[in-house]
Amino acid sequence: MVLREVREQVAATARRMAAEGLVLGTAGNASARQGDLIAVTPTGARLADLHWEQVAVVDPAGGQVAGALAPTSELDLHLGVYRRYRAGAVVHTHAPMATAMSLVLDELPCVHYQLVELGGTVPVAPYRVFGSPELAEVVLDALENGTAALMANHGGITHGPDLAAALERTLLLEWGCELYWRAASLGTPRVLDRAARAEYQAQVSAKAYGTTRPIT
Repeated sequence: MVLREVREQVAATARRMAAEGLVLGTAGNASARQGDLIAVTPTGARLADLHWEQVAVVDPAGGQVAGALAPTSELDLHLGVYRRYRAGAVVHTHAPMATAMSLVLDELPCVHYQLVELGGTVPVAPYRVFGSPELAEVVLDALENGTAALMANHGGITHGPDLAAALERTLLLEWGCELYWRAASLGTPRVLDRAARAEYQAQVSAKAYGTTRPIT
């Protein structure tokens, strides 16, 4: 079977997206690249129940080479991320907090140092109709300086070297959006400037933050 293991990973990621409340019904999509082929969630399928055989496989031009169902309507967006950013995986959701922030913000400020993992400030791409080349174009531009973007009146998108990283970034984006919402309801959130973000990155390197290493 073509890319069976990768398709199983995509289906498992889709089911987790639903379990985490990041998607509802058939909304949202995920994909992963292996070599010149891309496994991507199909259009019209409930992500909570997705089976690997339903996951489509396409070539870099979007031609379908395997899968029981047609690929997501956002295929152009996924293919664009792979072409421009050489990503290993892409996750797009209509997560509640990310979508809510996309309705009111021009960008999600870097209110916590963990958001530096997404590039710091997360831009909001202008609204364009779903599944269109125009949407793909503005979202790809919004991803220029990071691995996450909000999509106005639509949702959020992240990419990473693999599905695990892309999904963790989506969860971080949703957490950051909720954090900002909670802080903004109390007052004006403090924002980390470029110097603070650079200091964080230096400390991550010095302390091996987020990694497991033996005690010496």
